[in-house]
Amino acid sequence: MTLELDSCTYAYGRRKRPILSDFSYRLPDGLTILLGPNGAGKSTLLRLAAGVASPRVGTISSDGLPARSKAYRRSVAWMPQDITAMPSLTAREYVAYLGWLKGMSRGAAWSQARRALQRVELTDKANTKTSQLSGGQLRRVGVAGALVHEAKTLLLDEPTAGMDPHQRRVFRDILNSVTDGVRVLMSTHDVGDLAEEADNVTVLHGGRVLHTGPTETFLAYTPVGTAAGRAAEGAYSSLLALYGAD
Repeated sequence: MTLELDSCTYAYGRRKRPILSDFSYRLPDGLTILLGPNGAGKSTLLRLAAGVASPRVGTISSDGLPARSKAYRRSVAWMPQDITAMPSLTAREYVAYLGWLKGMSRGAAWSQARRALQRVELTDKANTKTSQLSGGQLRRVGVAGALVHEAKTLLLDEPTAGMDPHQRRVFRDILNSVTDGVRVLMSTHDVGDLAEEADNVTVLHGGRVLHTGPTETFLAYTPVGTAAGRAAEGAYSSLLALYGAD
């Protein structure tokens, strides 16, 4: 069983054109990279999967749990594009607060917050005010907040936006270390975020799925003669051109 959207239609307003129309998608196990240009529907897909938005028609479920249920919301964690610091809270307090919002007791949230920060290698910043953290550290706190209630599915919307190459590398290493037994869907504009460690790739364009499957099937679109280290970019461009979406 997995997280699944079935025949979903969603628009930002009743009179607006749907961003997603009769849209179906099954999230596979492991780490899935979600690619697509602006307006493709990536953030909309993540918001629907997170349960923070509801489709006009269609159903969403995870491991048999309907999206409207508390159990579903507890099993799914969402990290939006913007992580806002709470100046009065330390990193551990911030993570514990997010756990409490997910229905954890205060004691359990406080205890698990320490473990979650350890998983993203921020134990040394546990007592630091979130307003004093760097952008990269704050995003890692966001991941810890998503992990604190031990969700089975982690949804990340542009988590590496604004990071320099070193910070992105550190973030991907940390992400790989926490994905054991957790399904992850991570949207990005940076095809380089794919790296070789992603298990699957999904490409959206115009609210439809152009491709979804194991990373190796995505990389099979790479044109012959593509420079080393540019295979993912080549595959992405080739795929968009194939469907007339470039």
